[in-house]
Amino acid sequence: MTTSSTLSQPAGAVSLRNDAGVIGLVGLAHLISHFSQLLLAPLFPWLKEAFGVSYAELGFLMTIFFVVSCAVQALSGFVVDRFGPRPILFGGLALLGVAAFGYSISTSYWMLAGFAVVGGMGNGVFHPVDYTLLNRKVSASRLGHAYSVHGITGSLGWALAPALVVGLTFAFSWRVALAAAGALTFAVLAVLLLNRGTLALKVAPPASGAAKVQGGLDFLKIPAVWMCFTFFFWFAIVLSVVQAFAPEAARQLHGVPQSLVAMCLTIYMVCSAGGMVLGGFLASDPSRCERIVGAGMGLAALVALILALGSLSPWMVPVLFGVMGFAAGIAGPSRDLLVKRSTPENASGRVYGVVYAGLDIGQAVSPLIFGALMDHGQYRGVLLGLALMQGVLIASAFNVRRVRRTALATA
Repeated sequence: MTTSSTLSQPAGAVSLRNDAGVIGLVGLAHLISHFSQLLLAPLFPWLKEAFGVSYAELGFLMTIFFVVSCAVQALSGFVVDRFGPRPILFGGLALLGVAAFGYSISTSYWMLAGFAVVGGMGNGVFHPVDYTLLNRKVSASRLGHAYSVHGITGSLGWALAPALVVGLTFAFSWRVALAAAGALTFAVLAVLLLNRGTLALKVAPPASGAAKVQGGLDFLKIPAVWMCFTFFFWFAIVLSVVQAFAPEAARQLHGVPQSLVAMCLTIYMVCSAGGMVLGGFLASDPSRCERIVGAGMGLAALVALILALGSLSPWMVPVLFGVMGFAAGIAGPSRDLLVKRSTPENASGRVYGVVYAGLDIGQAVSPLIFGALMDHGQYRGVLLGLALMQGVLIASAFNVRRVRRTALATA
């Protein structure tokens, strides 16, 4: 089996309108996926007081969410390849909406944990669904732009979540904020249902004999797939620290007002989306994607070190979060190309399900470690750990390139 991606593209010329429709709808769904991942973390100060729990216990809610998401993601890739992405996408959105409403009515920590399971089940379907739709329905000439839009909408979802839930919490309560998040999720589901024809995809008939083995688990023998999995594991740890703990750690170190803490994350995500626009153009040459990842994450690591070791005025902290987000965003499209170049034919759902499971595992592990550091007041250690993980991520990206080149040389 070849390690190059030769996924089937739409037959014949596909209009810009059709491509834009697919990209827009997939991007909108991806926005809600990322939005739903960040519903609880910005509310940790309020939830800590409401339920009388520690940051480590609140971090464990994220661990539950992403452990479940990991298991579902790895399995859903096979389901997507067998039954098609559209019904799986609709089911995932519905579960995320139920989880958000469930959070809003929770009266105990364990109710929150139960709905975190529901949310994790919904979140687990998106990467196999999204990349199958993009790779199979979007013209090859527009696929790079599709990846950029996909990444941008994800970052905007992360930016929207803290802005919405924290704003509504200040204005009303955290319960109202989470109920509003559920309403938004079901509104997006309604939009996709109304445009379901755009997301239709013909499912290939089941294979038999040797072809069945080739199309089943054979892709797991490709070393580059597992190196991509490892890369996304480290990427997820970095992302989890930024989302859940870095703004609060910076607040404690530099005296940032509470009203600016949520803005740090929103600014990070908005600037990350801007960086992805530039990153989409830089990724036009796939041969340099590892260097782009290295440069972007290297700058992000430098900013994390400044946040950890510098003596900063409070107003400088959101600015530095913006710089860090822009640098990380530049690496986004090249990050996705790392996976595409390791994806065999007709296994898009399975490969993306396994590779992106590394995201969920990383986001499940990270809160346990960094939440404990927060509980012990090791705020500088949180930011130093963030810089270290960004450095490991750079090395991992170049290791993907080394493994893939070795495989091609011996093929």
